[in-house]
Amino acid sequence: MAVLQHFLPTLLLVALSLPIKAQFSLMGSAKNMPDGCIQLTPAEPYSEGLAYYNTLLDLKYDFEIGFDIYFGARDENGADGIAFVIQNDPRGNQAYGTWGECLGYGTWDRSRPGGTYIAPSIAVEFDTYQNPGQNDPDMDHVVYLEQGSNFHTIYFNNNDPAYNLEDNRLHDFRFRWEANEQKLTILLDGYTVYTGVKDLANDIFEGTTLVRWGFTASTGRKYNLQYFCLRQLVFNPSSDNTPLIYHSE
Repeated sequence: MAVLQHFLPTLLLVALSLPIKAQFSLMGSAKNMPDGCIQLTPAEPYSEGLAYYNTLLDLKYDFEIGFDIYFGARDENGADGIAFVIQNDPRGNQAYGTWGECLGYGTWDRSRPGGTYIAPSIAVEFDTYQNPGQNDPDMDHVVYLEQGSNFHTIYFNNNDPAYNLEDNRLHDFRFRWEANEQKLTILLDGYTVYTGVKDLANDIFEGTTLVRWGFTASTGRKYNLQYFCLRQLVFNPSSDNTPLIYHSE
C-alpha cells in the first residue's frame, strides 16, 4: 500500500463478493489457477492467452490497479512476456493480437498487410525475449505502447544490463490514472517505469471514456509459465456514477 499513500486521499476501497475467476473473460491458453490467480500461458511453446475484466473502466475517474505478475523461471530459454492492455477495440473481450514476440497484443509489422493487433489501445509490455524486429535491447525490459504496435525506442530496465524478469518471483505492478491531470503512472517493484500526461479519451480512444482492460501473453519456440494475480483496484467514485470495478484479497 506504500505507493497509494501519496495518491488522492479521497480514494475509496470497496470489495466485491464475486471471486476473481468470475470477473474475467478468458481466451486461448488462459485459465483459472487454484490459488485465485489466472494463468496466461503454460510452460509450452506457441501459446497465447488473454484475460479481460468484465466491467469497463471509465477514464473520467481516478483509478489504480495493483497486481502481481509471474514471468516464469526459464531465463535463457524463456519467452516471450506479458502485456497489460487498456482498449476499446470493436472486438471487445475477443480482441487479440499476434503470438510470439507480439505478446498477443500487436502484430509483426503494422505497415504490412496480414496479422492482427488490438486498437484503439495502450499497453504496458513486459518483454522477456530479445526480438530485433521490435528494436528490443538484449535484456528483459518494460515499455509503454500504443495502438497495437510493439515497436519501441524507449524502454525501462532499471539501468541494469542484466535486468531479468524471469526470476521465479512475483513482481508488483501498479497502473495509476489521475483523470483531472490526465496523468498516467506505471510502477514495477516500486520503481517508476513510465509517467506521462495524455488525453487518452481523445488522443487514443476516439472520444470515449469507457474502456476495457486486461492481460495478453504469448510464447514462441521458447516459453515460460506466465500468470497474474489481481490484488486491488482502487477508485475515486463520483456521487452520480460509482464505478463497479474493484477486487481485493
